[in-house]
Amino acid sequence: MRRRHLRGVLRIEAQVYPRPWSQALFASELTLRSTRAYFVAREGRSVVGYAGVMMALDEAHVTTIAVDPAHHRRGIGTRLLLALVREALARGATGCTLEVRLSNGAAQDLYRRFGFTAEGVRTGYYADTGEDALVMWARDITTSEYADLLDGLERRSARP
Repeated sequence: MRRRHLRGVLRIEAQVYPRPWSQALFASELTLRSTRAYFVAREGRSVVGYAGVMMALDEAHVTTIAVDPAHHRRGIGTRLLLALVREALARGATGCTLEVRLSNGAAQDLYRRFGFTAEGVRTGYYADTGEDALVMWARDITTSEYADLLDGLERRSARP
């Protein structure tokens, strides 16, 4: 993700979140290159999805992931999460975590395909709605079994 992508990112952000991140927040995140990585998915010149990860020692934390609703069910979320996990591994992560709305079953299914398991609930985590968040972890992403899982997900999500 670069600053030039922010118009498209903010368009999606406004569609999918009740309280979207601001352009200033995204711009600030993009300056933190040593601890953050952000990616966009594009079709032609249009941004159709984006995702970010934050590193803290040997743990990766998915900060955001979203796909334009008009482009759901096309494997874009899978490819974005693959990019995040591969980046986390390249930066030395041994585990990866995230929070997801309890009501977002589709996202939870995606994360489960990546080996994430539910490990707790953060009550009232989402300030915009007061909704609880499910805390999910993929605890050991450095194993050969996890590498095989990623390779399988990548093969299945590849475009023809």
